[in-house]
Amino acid sequence: MRVPTRFRDVLRGHYTDALVLTMLEECLVAYPPEVWEEIESKVLRFSDIQPQQRAFVRYFVSGAVECSFDRQGRILIPPFLRERAALEREVLLAGMLTSFEIWNRDRWDRQMEWSRDNFKQLAEEIAGLGV
Repeated sequence: MRVPTRFRDVLRGHYTDALVLTMLEECLVAYPPEVWEEIESKVLRFSDIQPQQRAFVRYFVSGAVECSFDRQGRILIPPFLRERAALEREVLLAGMLTSFEIWNRDRWDRQMEWSRDNFKQLAEEIAGLGV
């Protein structure tokens, strides 16, 4: 997959020019290695016996793969991640501040519909957090 120049420019300006990919809900999420290291530091504090934390690590961390860019700004997404995220011809990249998501277009459309339908409740919850 070719990563758009605007995403690559941010990586080059602030981070190592590589990505760590993993599954998050119905999409892939791509982190700069430095951000991924922060996540790993937090996960290291998880309990080895607490079932929910183990399940999170199993789903989110165990499938993480570091990807390097080729000369044309592309990364090779491993087949098991492409399959889990149902990535086909048309994918959508969504910037998320310190990461970006890689979506199957149909899944993205469903997620946006759900977000639109629930936006008032989401906004109220976020406002209640003092953000």
